Amino acid sequence: MTLARLKNLTASLTTAGLDAVILNPGPTLAYLTGVQFHLMERPIVLFVSPNQDPVLVLPELELLKVDLFPYKIQAIAYGEIPSEWENAFRKAVQTLGLDGKRIGVEPRQLRLLEFNHVKTGAPEADYPDASEALAALRLKKDKQEIEAMRRAVKIAQDALEATIPLIKIGMTERELSSELVIQLSRHGSDAEIPFSPIVSAGPNSANPHASPTERKLQAGDMLVVDWGAAYNGYMSDLTRTFAVGKIDDEFKKIHQIVQEANAAGRATGKPGVPCAKVDIATREVIEKSGYGKYFTHRTGHGIGMEGHEDPYIRSDNMQLLEPGMAYTIEPGIYLPNRNGVRVEDDVVVTEKGVDVLSNMPREIMTVG
Repeated sequence: MTLARLKNLTASLTTAGLDAVILNPGPTLAYLTGVQFHLMERPIVLFVSPNQDPVLVLPELELLKVDLFPYKIQAIAYGEIPSEWENAFRKAVQTLGLDGKRIGVEPRQLRLLEFNHVKTGAPEADYPDASEALAALRLKKDKQEIEAMRRAVKIAQDALEATIPLIKIGMTERELSSELVIQLSRHGSDAEIPFSPIVSAGPNSANPHASPTERKLQAGDMLVVDWGAAYNGYMSDLTRTFAVGKIDDEFKKIHQIVQEANAAGRATGKPGVPCAKVDIATREVIEKSGYGKYFTHRTGHGIGMEGHEDPYIRSDNMQLLEPGMAYTIEPGIYLPNRNGVRVEDDVVVTEKGVDVLSNMPREIMTVG
């Protein structure tokens, strides 16, 4: 499988007019190799060039991982003296004949540390953005990837189900977030979860990306829990909103509106539909209810080995959905200084529609 992925990448590079691409530790490198490396102070770079064996520059202490590669590579190892590292990168460039060529980079992942070492070895090369070619590589998930994501969703749901009985008025957002992280681990999530859970209540829940605070849960709060798990490197990303004790009727109303918007978004996705249409479907529900200005973000984003990746479900994205694409549906209404609501699910495009990976009840639940 990974050999096929490598072949797909080299074909994409040729189509994009790139002579090579450089990858440091991250989702794309793991996707291509099945081998996990960590970002650290010692640079690691894989050079991939069409019609040549890939070249990997890495520290000597990581050399045993070379045996894990599913295809032939040339490893160039360096020791612990930083002044000698540039020689390893210069050798890699010379091996592939890349100086003066077009070497693609992954801007959201490649650090200045690795880039400077490569550029020292290939000062005459151009370094164009290879994001499009790399995104296309991981855009459509195969059966094995989808099953890993389905497992990540189940782990996340089971973890929150185990946490709900522990939610009490008076506990802090931070305490609740910590308990949820423990439950994610107990239920089988990878040690590296996709993101720290967003647990926000009352006025804090009106901030879509709030961080848990020492604020205590109070009766009348809406409680937003945005969380996810990882399984074999694949992510889930879900949100459910709860009522803490008795809440005002308006908050019950906006929760119902957001549920309907979420349902409209899930129902709209299918092959050949532009991402924009899915965003518009959720947005229309909220706008018709009179709360349009309080829906302040896109409807969703792609998900897979990263929590946020292509395709992006926003109103200007005319990219067409295709089978295997996975993304979130997460409309929300946020009333400043009062309360917020978001309901989020993970879906995968099928031949006829979408497979909704998450099935935790979306209806409002009272806790505390």
